[in-house]
Amino acid sequence: MLDPPSTPQQATSLSGPGLAGLSVAVVHYWLVTWRGGEKVLKAILDLFPEADIYTLFHDPGLCARELPGRTVYGSAFDWPGLRSHYPKMFPLYPAAIRSLRLKRKYDLVISSESGPAKGIQIPEGVPHLSYVHTPMRYCWDNVDPYLASVPKWARRAVAWRFEKLREWDETTVSNVDRFVANSQNVASRISNYYHRDAAVCTPPIDPALLDPDYPKYRVQHSRRPHYLSFGALTPYKKIDFLIEAFRSMPDRELLVVGEGVERSRLERMAGSNVRFLGGVPWEALHPHILSSRALVVPGEEDFGMIPPEVMAHGTPVIAYGKGGVLETVLDGADNPAQGTGLFFREQTTESLIDAVARFEAMEDHFQPHFIQNHAREFSMDRFKMGFQHEVQTLLREGRNG
Repeated sequence: MLDPPSTPQQATSLSGPGLAGLSVAVVHYWLVTWRGGEKVLKAILDLFPEADIYTLFHDPGLCARELPGRTVYGSAFDWPGLRSHYPKMFPLYPAAIRSLRLKRKYDLVISSESGPAKGIQIPEGVPHLSYVHTPMRYCWDNVDPYLASVPKWARRAVAWRFEKLREWDETTVSNVDRFVANSQNVASRISNYYHRDAAVCTPPIDPALLDPDYPKYRVQHSRRPHYLSFGALTPYKKIDFLIEAFRSMPDRELLVVGEGVERSRLERMAGSNVRFLGGVPWEALHPHILSSRALVVPGEEDFGMIPPEVMAHGTPVIAYGKGGVLETVLDGADNPAQGTGLFFREQTTESLIDAVARFEAMEDHFQPHFIQNHAREFSMDRFKMGFQHEVQTLLREGRNG
């Protein structure tokens, strides 16, 4: 096992001209789960301690636990009986965002966007920065996987609703003065769909994962080393063909961490070598990450915070070679000592099985220290400095600058 880095991550000053004393509203799509987008939201809020939060739906218990002391305003549809069904309420998203009214005068509006957040009504003269995790997948580039999860008799009606939502989404583009994307991948989509340029500010991982005292290097494998899948169990994550691949590799164990609408179906198709752990708190996940041979990412990620978080433990990644992972994972196919994982090029069981075989042939040549050090590229300080720069640029250039 390699020694940890000899010098700790250097703290960076995050103060800057033009931000102190700003009155800020932050609009986030919904606050009913705590995933990557919500972690980024929290980092943004750290820069604006007095900011108010606006959202379509929110879980008061979740907000009290993760965002203590923050004022959160919900939409007219933010009712206890509805918020748990928010994925099915997409036809109402435009009406829900229209029902949100800013409660006071603000100097700046920031939308944290993976849905309709950027559509909030902006008072005249108030600059609006939109940080885009992804354009709405279900009405742009991932329509088919979502429709596949809908009963056949309803697909035509749902497809029509997606089309109407896409048309509405296009009308909200002019509401934004400055776009910031979480990756070059998403910036390209913003250009293709919205015909706007976007700066890039990659999301941060938990600073504790980059602490030199944090136990981060993989342990030696036992007789039954496992692979790890980690994330929401939703159609676009493509966990189904991952499970099919491991059915063909019964001597290799797969741990599936996460919850979602696909869980029941995936459990039915899984073999005995696949274990579903459900939603696991971060602190309980560390032993699984440290003892896993690799994280396997079968879907196309917008950015994907989980690969850098897992790499911070010194654990390599086997990923579908498209999308955000191309910006986070270094391909070690030719030189694993200078890589952080491997890519496979097709979302098929055969391609994934081949990738696992290639990985195992060179597994011992991956360097946990190198992998962990690469994860420092996604530090909290780097994100905050970059985001602060984008805000200052908007304030300096003014609306539609």
